[in-house]
Amino acid sequence: MVKHAMLNNIDHKGLKVATGRGADLGDDVMCVLALPSEFRNIVADYPIFFQRNTAADSYSPVAMFGFQNGENLFLTGDQWNATYIPLMIRRGPFSIGFQESGEESGAGKKMVIAMDMDNPRVGVDQGELLFEPFGGNTRYTDQVVEVLQEIEQGQSIVDEFVGALKEHDLLEPFALNVELNSGAKHSLQGFYTIHEEKLAALDGTILADFSRRGILQACYMVVASMGNIARLIELKNRRA
Repeated sequence: MVKHAMLNNIDHKGLKVATGRGADLGDDVMCVLALPSEFRNIVADYPIFFQRNTAADSYSPVAMFGFQNGENLFLTGDQWNATYIPLMIRRGPFSIGFQESGEESGAGKKMVIAMDMDNPRVGVDQGELLFEPFGGNTRYTDQVVEVLQEIEQGQSIVDEFVGALKEHDLLEPFALNVELNSGAKHSLQGFYTIHEEKLAALDGTILADFSRRGILQACYMVVASMGNIARLIELKNRRA
């Protein structure tokens, strides 16, 4: 259950947040939203698929960490064994919220930082302080703000990217059936990937537009990331 509170230096003075890694800190997840702005880093470690929200008829690119819910094959104890950790993991218990900036109606909204008070990282004995003794942000809090701003800016790019893929029917269902060295079988169902043949067959004008908007590069990175499936299987075999 999520219990959000707006971060402030009065109510949360002296509060600490754990910044390590571990299943007990919520890192045991199968996948997280991947922003096109970080694809260049994500492609070094993780496969990128698309997850469909049937009710909204929308898709979200995700970085895959495992084959089943609650499985992160890159996590060993308190170590995350990859060269890059996605922004949605690095944000920890924080998210962006908006509130009215003044009492008068129409004064606009300002961005505020919200924190999930029930998150296992919050209120620990060991961790990073959020505020200095006299109320200013610590360096850790400034870093959190930077990550949240990257996420906020990246959300609009996700919408543009997925919108272009849907417009040109470039998404296709993807299913993976894996037999491990032990003989155990696992399957990955319900995800989507980019249809490479349809991408290659696009009209030159559309490809030029995709290239100008950064969509073509993002598509190629998704395709290239499929090579990381072999790494996922290797990691799964080590634990079988």
